Amino acid sequence: MNIEYLRNFIKLIQYKSFSKLAKELEISQSTLSHQISQIEKEFGEVTLINRTTKKFELTKAGSLLHKHAEQIIELYDGCKLEISKFQDKMIEDIIISASTIPGSHVLPKYIADFRSNNQYAKFKIVINNSKKSLENLKNGMVNFAGIGSFMGYNKEDFDYFKIGEDELKIICSPSHELVKDGNLVSLSELKKNSFVSREKGSGTRNILEQQFPDYKELKVELEFNDNDSIISTVSESNYLSIMSEIMATKAESAGLVKILKVKNYPFITKRPLYFVKLKGKELGRLKMKFWDGLKSQV
Repeated sequence: MNIEYLRNFIKLIQYKSFSKLAKELEISQSTLSHQISQIEKEFGEVTLINRTTKKFELTKAGSLLHKHAEQIIELYDGCKLEISKFQDKMIEDIIISASTIPGSHVLPKYIADFRSNNQYAKFKIVINNSKKSLENLKNGMVNFAGIGSFMGYNKEDFDYFKIGEDELKIICSPSHELVKDGNLVSLSELKKNSFVSREKGSGTRNILEQQFPDYKELKVELEFNDNDSIISTVSESNYLSIMSEIMATKAESAGLVKILKVKNYPFITKRPLYFVKLKGKELGRLKMKFWDGLKSQV
């Protein structure tokens, strides 16, 4: 039996949707369906999931396999982990779900350094917002998460350390009337303008709602789930936005936006960036080596 097919069967029960899991795994829905069919053939053409109903429904055989599959995966992973301690040349997949700033601007340099000295470490970074990254971590889809907010999750469920700090800045188009006489504006002027924001679930949005009391008074008319779309929209319109200083500074250097300063506000808000794993989760040698190495460097 293909152990990864069995692993995806367990994940499918968590997601209760072929389409949602297929999207998360970055495979086609037909490929995932084929994997489940192969497991069913392995057990003598038994039906594991009732595909005739509109809702996701396990058969009795499916429920029985689920119970044993979790034990099989636990034994397999435990055995693989123990064996890896005796092998220096075993390839290890290190999967990280991270929000934009830690995933695209903080972690890559550390990953590149680690990979140059550990050729058997195979990294995959998936860019998601902080909420989705923590969900992926809790569901066992990834080994680590890079986040800008814990999104209401209990921090006691995780091991984590700070990998940086990010200040948020207000941006507008270089041709916006607010920058005709410089880039210093009042809060009342900002409230007259329309804003484009990150989606609910993003660390940026969460921190603004928690730490910037005036955020709720801003006219948020558009939402996007990525910073590039926000920069493009702001650059070509009269919309304003609030985003990471790292992204805002790069966009300003490229001539796409202008960063605004707000009277009586030295800064809008700052947020820490964290690297996270599940507490008590035993990981492979290279995964722990990367965790410990990154922790010591930052």
